[in-house]
Amino acid sequence: MSPIVVRYRPTPEAADENQRLVEAVFAELAELEPGGLRYATLRLADGTFIHIADIEGDENPLASTAAFGKFQAGIAERCVPGETPNPQPAELVGSYRMFAAAD
Repeated sequence: MSPIVVRYRPTPEAADENQRLVEAVFAELAELEPGGLRYATLRLADGTFIHIADIEGDENPLASTAAFGKFQAGIAERCVPGETPNPQPAELVGSYRMFAAAD
């Protein structure tokens, strides 16, 4: 599977709650340690969130986590109208030590 990039912007009132839900996803992933997944989320200064997922194989390990289900529930209602999640396949053009694990 190709990398997927998802971009969306929650309302200012929902941005912190959205971040809390995203952090819960990462906590569950750290606990479960699913293989075949590289995943990162960024929060931009304007409140936009960008998720980058690189999934090996056809099954998405995120789909089977409870925290990701909670995150997805109501996502459209948390977003600014017209700025709901928009998954796009992506092609890696280059990377230099990006998103390396902290020592």
